[in-house]
Amino acid sequence: MLVVETIAKMRRAYFVQKKPIKEICRDPHVSRKVVRKVIRSDATEFRYERETQPLPKIGPWRERLDSLLPRPQRPPYRTYRRKPAPRPR
Repeated sequence: MLVVETIAKMRRAYFVQKKPIKEICRDPHVSRKVVRKVIRSDATEFRYERETQPLPKIGPWRERLDSLLPRPQRPPYRTYRRKPAPRPR
């Protein structure tokens, strides 16, 4: 998502400072395609919002697969790799 300040910087760099598009891309780390889109349009904000969230393809079978998979036998890595407590003297 591009905010108004970033768009203004890109336009100022292109139209006022006469910087090439390739150089403008480097500072905010955006693609040349995005910089071209900003320069050519009069929009002040670009935003992409997904209309619907797609469900994962494995969704209907997830519970069944979890029941079939074996549970890990050893404790988590941090638990068994931890240093032993110092012995009292």
